[in-house]
Amino acid sequence: MLKAKDIMTTTCITLTPDTDIATAAKTLLDNKINGAPVIDDGKVVGVLCQADLVAQQKKVTLPSFFTLLDGVFPLSSHDDLKREITKISALKVAEAMTPTPTFITPETGIDDIATMMANEKLYTLPVLEGETLVGVVGKEDVLKTLLQK
Repeated sequence: MLKAKDIMTTTCITLTPDTDIATAAKTLLDNKINGAPVIDDGKVVGVLCQADLVAQQKKVTLPSFFTLLDGVFPLSSHDDLKREITKISALKVAEAMTPTPTFITPETGIDDIATMMANEKLYTLPVLEGETLVGVVGKEDVLKTLLQK
């Protein structure tokens, strides 16, 4: 069975938390990649994907409320609204990225990778050996395996 080490891209394009959004978007588009790990002090601190950047163009979802005995209660968290507004108004990668991303190891099987991508909608998975970034598996890396059969 194929593993991450067999399909991963080892020449990783990375961003930093201080990279401005326009530069990050250009980097993803120019390199035709869905996302890139965000590196700070040599450690992966997040992943910025095209979906994070597309979110900047969306409308703010206002929270819904319900009333009960003259009380007004929000149906969603105030923190969720704050996080959404921060992402929409982001000027730097740190504000738009997905922090604490899901990682895989070089030994992670392709079946587990495909399951994560399909079930959790994670299309850029950093591959770590210890705390060191050794590669990235993207959805195209998985799709290429279909051509090898």
